[in-house]
Amino acid sequence: MTSPVSTADLIRDQLRRSRLAAGLSQEEYGKRAHYSASMVSAVELGQVVPNHAYLSRADEVLGTGGLLVSLRELGRREGEPVWFRPWLEAERAATQLRCFEATMIPGLLQTADYARAVFRLDLGLTAERVEELVAARLERQVILDREHPPQLTAVIDESALHRFAEGCAGVMAGQLRHLVACARRPHISVHVLPRGVGLHAGLFGPFILGRSADGSWVGFLDNQTGGTAVDDINEVATLLGRWESLRSDALPRQQSIGLIEEIVKPWI
Repeated sequence: MTSPVSTADLIRDQLRRSRLAAGLSQEEYGKRAHYSASMVSAVELGQVVPNHAYLSRADEVLGTGGLLVSLRELGRREGEPVWFRPWLEAERAATQLRCFEATMIPGLLQTADYARAVFRLDLGLTAERVEELVAARLERQVILDREHPPQLTAVIDESALHRFAEGCAGVMAGQLRHLVACARRPHISVHVLPRGVGLHAGLFGPFILGRSADGSWVGFLDNQTGGTAVDDINEVATLLGRWESLRSDALPRQQSIGLIEEIVKPWI
């Protein structure tokens, strides 16, 4: 039985077919689209996942009428686990987001390299599936670059910032530098829960909360095999109470940034 063709495969195939139909070499197309020939080749070989800007420019240069961007949207949804989709709809509509993570950097603030390293820990995922998940994670972060982005406040246990080891130190250093850059943006606040706090409400597990324009809240609980969206008023109230406890125990914004910079300094 042949393997099913993924949307990523379709995008790469359509890019190549459209380029050839236009009578353009990779170098000629790259000049028109303002990308290097090596970049064009890497995309067509599947070595680089094309982002929205790349495909939007390709639609324009190749005259494909928005087809490539539309295929990317399908690919994004393909990359998202089914159990995660209800939360993503709420997240995209949220005006405020509050998240707590005890063991890793929150998904909305992850770099591609860090996300890739995390997904590779699941030995059941193929290399292609890992790249699909990385692309979906980066697409999820687009909400933070909108004209009117949600206000994101993240509390991260300090232990998640110290996962430097042989083979991943570079990834962690890049991730923490990115985290600092994110924390300096006006609509993003990052607070570190210091090691000295001891027992705290976050020991029940990571979670994220979203507030919609009408003032209602919805939550999401993550676990080893999936996750659960939470909209029951009592359960959401419990999560909001735990959030307030964690936020009060965490360091202020500037002090948190300073601590992250101190942690990453020996690895720069």
